[in-house]
Amino acid sequence: QVQLVESGGGLVQPGGSLTLSCAASGSIFSDYVMGWYRQAPGNQRVLVAAITSGGSTSYANFVKGRFTISRDNAKNTVYLQMTNLKFDDTTVYYCNAAPQGDLRASTWGQGTQVTVSS
Repeated sequence: QVQLVESGGGLVQPGGSLTLSCAASGSIFSDYVMGWYRQAPGNQRVLVAAITSGGSTSYANFVKGRFTISRDNAKNTVYLQMTNLKFDDTTVYYCNAAPQGDLRASTWGQGTQVTVSS
């Protein structure tokens, strides 16, 4: 069973940047499709970005051109570089590890808060 630890959240002004990190342990990192999701209070958790072990990426329309997902398989870490942050990006971000892309068997991190405020 993989364990995930997120870091990098915080307070940033509109237009600013943050990079989230998610360190995985306890399993073979390259077996997992890694994703970042976010969930605002009262709303469903939605996909922000995902990356396969081979580096193929996908993004939600609302972050395309602003966010970049990447992974370092040697460090068992996935990153989410967020630029041009907007007020609407304020929420909790969750890291997800899906074995061979199977969300039903996936593991979630504890979440990290991102707040965009002036």
